[in-house]
Amino acid sequence: MTDATLIRGFVERFADVKACRVRYVTGGPADGEPIVLVHGLGGCAANWVDVAPRLAATRRVLVPELPGHGLSTPLPAVPNLAVFADRVAAVAEREQLLPAAFVGHSLGGVVALRLALRRPDAVSALVLVNGAGISSTTRRARYGLRILGIIGPRRFVAPWADSVAGSPFLRYAVFGRWGAADPLILSPEAVDGFLEGTRLTSDSVSAARAVVADDVRQELGDLRCPTLILWGARDNQLPLVDGFEFARRLDAPLRAIADCGHLLIGERPDLCADAIENFVG
Repeated sequence: MTDATLIRGFVERFADVKACRVRYVTGGPADGEPIVLVHGLGGCAANWVDVAPRLAATRRVLVPELPGHGLSTPLPAVPNLAVFADRVAAVAEREQLLPAAFVGHSLGGVVALRLALRRPDAVSALVLVNGAGISSTTRRARYGLRILGIIGPRRFVAPWADSVAGSPFLRYAVFGRWGAADPLILSPEAVDGFLEGTRLTSDSVSAARAVVADDVRQELGDLRCPTLILWGARDNQLPLVDGFEFARRLDAPLRAIADCGHLLIGERPDLCADAIENFVG
């Protein structure tokens, strides 16, 4: 995947914010209502390759890459996820897009939560898509995320993304069980986008440690913006029970999409975009 085709119709940009050079892409009408999409652990902007253009039909869309992910430079230290949230906010401010709706997938969900708690003025609405922050704080998750961050199976096959996209066997080997409920439903662009994040990520270990340490449950009562919980019903990485707990603690609606796993944004981008648009609209 080349920079020019990171997400069709989007423009690639860089910003130096708080000791980090952040890559991000923007698209959609300049006067559209703003929305920010935040990717997950080991991801990049291209994770949203099938969702972002759908939202950009009517909205101004910003897709930043977290420090140490994609072509954003790593930070010297990641004591917590607030440092990620601050840099996402800084990029959105640079583009004059705040306040905005924020959509976070997995790790990106808890980063967006942190931002909403720290800067309630900056977040008009929040969508958590298979969000981290609950079972990701367990001891089991600590070891699992560390292993995935260091020797994630996708890292070994990322250079051969075209071969993976064209082979049902490789799709199941790479994305089965812990990623997609049905790897064959992923578009070639989505396969390429998820593998691109794995290939480019320079520091997923620090992010994994930070997400394990960041238990947001006791602070959820302080959240003031309207929130939607969007979940793949067959997520084997962050189970649907996490979605129910988020919904209960936030008194927020939960939409579970059947026959989808953790990579919901790639498996059913149409339903994701519709759910997001219907909620924030």
